[in-house]
Amino acid sequence: MLSAAEVKKIAHLARLGIEEKNVDAYASDLNGILTLMTQMAELDTTHVQPMAHPMDQLQRLRVDEVTEVNQRDYFQINAPKTEDGLYLVPKVID
Repeated sequence: MLSAAEVKKIAHLARLGIEEKNVDAYASDLNGILTLMTQMAELDTTHVQPMAHPMDQLQRLRVDEVTEVNQRDYFQINAPKTEDGLYLVPKVID
């Protein structure tokens, strides 16, 4: 169970401003969330298949195909330094 002091500390660390009158309500809400998470952690999910969407819907994906012409050489004309199709930049980390 989170105490009012712990809620204040969490709010400070998260840089959240909370009013003193709301601290007990926040503590109660956070304790409810943590209790629910504890209950969910106890469930056996061994045979549950992971889902990408909670409604078991499919994403409409576009076909992965090239739609533009490769212009790398054209763009690299303006670069100060290139080598083997790569942009060369100054070293910034030793």
